Amino acid sequence: MPQIAANGATIDYADTGGDRPPLVLIHGWLETWEALAPEIEWLRGDFRVLAPTRRGYGRSGPKPRDYPRDFYRRDAEDLAAWLDALGVSGAHIVGYSDGGEVALLVPILRPDLARSVAVWGAVGHFTPDLRPRVQRNYPATWVDERTRALHGPEHIDGMVLGWVTAMKQIIDSGGDVSFGMADRIACPLLLMLGRDDTLNPVALGREFVDRTPHGRLAVFDCGHAIHREQPEAFRATLGEFLRAASSHIP
Repeated sequence: MPQIAANGATIDYADTGGDRPPLVLIHGWLETWEALAPEIEWLRGDFRVLAPTRRGYGRSGPKPRDYPRDFYRRDAEDLAAWLDALGVSGAHIVGYSDGGEVALLVPILRPDLARSVAVWGAVGHFTPDLRPRVQRNYPATWVDERTRALHGPEHIDGMVLGWVTAMKQIIDSGGDVSFGMADRIACPLLLMLGRDDTLNPVALGREFVDRTPHGRLAVFDCGHAIHREQPEAFRATLGEFLRAASSHIP
């Protein structure tokens, strides 16, 4: 797969090519673009799908992946620099989990890059009651061998500890990632949440959507990974949103 240097990072990515409207697909924590391969295959019939592996994961650099307090914003800035290098603007920005948090920041930081934004498993802010849920991710005994090999087995423990530490810093400093700027998302927004998602409560998603001018919340009877737990409903909801957003006139 091709790679591009952007904002001090090296971004490995997939690109389905063609002259269809661009759609950017952003993976979650401890994943790479390959984790969304079924979604890329589904979407490529209607869009030029561009799927980056965020800095420090998989074949992207630098390594080891680190997590400063503002890592979500830095990843969004990486994404903007990567799209600038590709000469792409006005894309549909779609993200899952941590990639969803990054996606929510793109139309805030660079409105020109986003025709629409759709996320699942992301809410833009984290409340103090979520701190124990974050802490349970460390120690990293739950990480499987495939994921360890994907990112470097020597790096995984430090990566998980870094993420947990950064998330607690975010929570302890008010929990805001993009919530305070949500009113600046001028493009259509779809926020999808599983009713049983323990890190991204539906109530927080509703608060976020209520702050946006063109936001919509969709709730599914499942947990965090809606695209795996409710694939048909997920694709129907996202597909309908993307079709409507493609015809949206700002």
